[in-house]
Amino acid sequence: MTVQVENSLRDPSVRGVLARLRQDAGRDAWRFIGLAPRILVEMLRGRSLSEAMTPESARNIYMPVSPEQGEFIYLLARSLGATRVVEFGTSFAISTIYLAAAVRDNGGGVVIGSELEPSKHVRAVANLKEAGLDDVAEVRLGDALQTLRELPEPLDLVLLDGWKELYLPVLELVKPKLRPGAVVLADNIFTFRKSLRPYVEHMQSGANGFESTTLRISDGFELSVYLGQ
Repeated sequence: MTVQVENSLRDPSVRGVLARLRQDAGRDAWRFIGLAPRILVEMLRGRSLSEAMTPESARNIYMPVSPEQGEFIYLLARSLGATRVVEFGTSFAISTIYLAAAVRDNGGGVVIGSELEPSKHVRAVANLKEAGLDDVAEVRLGDALQTLRELPEPLDLVLLDGWKELYLPVLELVKPKLRPGAVVLADNIFTFRKSLRPYVEHMQSGANGFESTTLRISDGFELSVYLGQ
């Protein structure tokens, strides 16, 4: 007898929301053009790309995971049997939808996201509700170093996709709640090489409880498995 395994990504509501969000995210290039002069000035002053942008200036920019990354996130969460997931940098909730779909298909649980920009937070919450995934996803408004202090544990999976200088501080915040075998994914490794070099070196050093490798998916995923300390 063939058993049909549920995949919430095939749900019409989920597919519809993802299609709409990806269509709008396709306009990011034009939004970046509008920001280019200010970013260029800041970079000429010696600031990195991630430092030159602010949450307010990026409030209409998606900077989403690619469809390939989204599918990978979903499959990874399913393979882990993840039911407790944390996401740093929710934006408009494209990646959150993939994570929440996996958690639902794993039998239920929660995805806890954090978003600093108020208008993005409002739209992320609405997008999750429209996709029918708001029962397994929560997006907390504010500084992640505050909003992610209280978390369920043990954590199965963490996605880092917010402001790059905060990857290490957020990691240290959630690390005590990781279960052995938990996975930490960090996005934009190639796009923000300079800003994320300390993070990559920390994860790949072998001295901090992780085994880690850089995956050449889209603009780079650092995949790290927590071995415990």
